[in-house]
Amino acid sequence: MLMEANRARMDQAEPDRAEAVVWRNRALTLFDRVAVPVAVCDVHGAVLLANPAMAAECGTAPGRLRGRDVLELFSPREAGQVARIAQALRLRHRSRYQVAVRWRGPGGAERHGELTADPVSDSADATPTLLVMLRVLGERTPCAEPPVRVAPVQARILALLAGGATTAQAARTTGLTTDGVTYHLRRLSVRWGAANRTELVARAYALGILAPGTWPPAPAVTEADTEQVVGPARPGEVRARR
Repeated sequence: MLMEANRARMDQAEPDRAEAVVWRNRALTLFDRVAVPVAVCDVHGAVLLANPAMAAECGTAPGRLRGRDVLELFSPREAGQVARIAQALRLRHRSRYQVAVRWRGPGGAERHGELTADPVSDSADATPTLLVMLRVLGERTPCAEPPVRVAPVQARILALLAGGATTAQAARTTGLTTDGVTYHLRRLSVRWGAANRTELVARAYALGILAPGTWPPAPAVTEADTEQVVGPARPGEVRARR
């Protein structure tokens, strides 16, 4: 009788675990695609997970932020704010905390904004993690440098990838073949030293190729401002007009 009851509980647990995995994957997909810079940190401020938009503000890839102190990436304007928040977290207060910060953007400009931290956990007794969101309020632009340019078709492909498109979907949208899309992605990966597509999208945001804070993702400049495709034509490639 007891064995049958245990077996029934185990049979019920299997679909529950499968459903939990499905919802976890959906949540991670949404986390990656949201245009707002977001990170999940432990209670001490070490980054556990960051989305491409947050990584773009730091000029790196999301995976490279893991373990970094969020307050080293974004410098608080008032040290007293951080001390008060740390004390509140030790007392397990669950208010929303806001910190005025400044940081150096990927283009070299000094930016300023606000970090918002929300303590979250599965239960009231569990040690919370911090859901951290960044709001960019402005920047002080340094001396102008030549902008990084890509071909119009490459900017469109990067925007589609940032929105979650597959190679086949990007090919249909741009009028290229899948080989043509792969060719452009390979060129950009070599040019920017990106190991995978997530890093490629992060670099595109960091270099100003994709416009921050927009959904669906879009190129930051018009096609008239981007360079033409160079090199021999590839199968399925649409060439820019001269």
